[in-house]
Amino acid sequence: MKQKNYNKSLIGGSIAFILATSCCWLPAILIAIGSGGAVMTFADQLGSWSLYFFIIAAALLILGSYQYVYGNRKKIVSQSTITCPNCRYKKEETMPTNACQYFYECEKCQKVIKPKQGDCCVYCSYGTVPCPPIQENKSCC
Repeated sequence: MKQKNYNKSLIGGSIAFILATSCCWLPAILIAIGSGGAVMTFADQLGSWSLYFFIIAAALLILGSYQYVYGNRKKIVSQSTITCPNCRYKKEETMPTNACQYFYECEKCQKVIKPKQGDCCVYCSYGTVPCPPIQENKSCC
C-alpha cells in the first residue's frame, strides 16, 4: 500500500513538474509545428500560472520523498500473546527486539517449549505476533 502511495506522489509530482516548465518547452514545440501566432498568447497565459505549477510540483515531490523515506517503515509490535502448546495457557509477553527467544518456560505447567521446525523463535511458533526481526523482514538469529 505504501508503495502505491509513493508511486502516486511521484507521478503527480512529475506531471506538475512538466506543467510548471511548460512555459519553456511548449512555445518551442508550437513554433516548430507552425503555430507561431498563437504562441505569444498561450505563452503569456502559461507564464502567469507557472508559479502555481511550481508550488504544486514542489509539494508533490516533497510528499513523495516523505512517503518513500518514512512511509515504508513498519511499526514494530513488541507485545505478543504466547500460548503453551502443552496446557494452552496464554500469557502476554514483551518480545526481545534485538534477538530471538528460542526457549520459553510456561508459567502454568513449567514445560520448556522450543519453536516449531522452520520457525526461528517461540513467538513465531506460538505467539499472536511474530518476533521483531521477522516483522522487519530481516533474518532472524
